[in-house]
Amino acid sequence: MNLKRTFGAILTVLGIIGLIYTGVSIINHSGQITTLVVIGIIAILFFFTGISLVRTTKDEV
Repeated sequence: MNLKRTFGAILTVLGIIGLIYTGVSIINHSGQITTLVVIGIIAILFFFTGISLVRTTKDEV
């Protein structure tokens, strides 16, 4: 089991959840704009970091 690949998958899922939460909050007008911007930026960072970890980690036997 590759720990980096697992961590990358977890980061990707957290990023997706953060982006969905930000989108729903923007549509419902249910949050402060600065809070939504910060959550959105962190979610984007998590998503792209997780994708990059999954893509660049080589499978070892």
